[in-house]
Amino acid sequence: MTTILIKPLTVQDFAPFGEAITLRDSPDKLINQGLCGRHHDLAKMDFSGGRAGISLFDAEPRGLPYDLNMMERHPDGSQAFLPMTQHAFLVIVAPDTAGQPGTPQAFLTAPGQGINFHRNTWHGVLTPLHAPGLFAVIDRIGDGPNLEEFWFDTPYKIVSA
Repeated sequence: MTTILIKPLTVQDFAPFGEAITLRDSPDKLINQGLCGRHHDLAKMDFSGGRAGISLFDAEPRGLPYDLNMMERHPDGSQAFLPMTQHAFLVIVAPDTAGQPGTPQAFLTAPGQGINFHRNTWHGVLTPLHAPGLFAVIDRIGDGPNLEEFWFDTPYKIVSA
């Protein structure tokens, strides 16, 4: 079993797979009588043959080390995960290698940080590490399949650095 070390999720390291959704150093503008900073357009949602929908996911927390045995991707739309708590969560991604996941990478978000997977990006399942695992998810709602799964013959072990 190959071991993958978790690293902090940064905008630069995550860029090949999607966007890190986090507050900027300063808001784009102040709204609501100057009492609310708007950090505008933090992720590019990308859909074909459908529309954007907002769902709530309530996932059971997982523990470390974590055995990664399956990855998935969505060919018809990007997928954003916004935690509804201030807990970090585990994000696992992999480059595409001839139609299947290459070597996975594991990231730990900062508390309150969200992510948006680019369309067709291989990723692990939603993996909160603390309860509650409540997330707002923005993704494609539409007809037809938008899910491809790949099961590894030998799982990867995801561990803290």
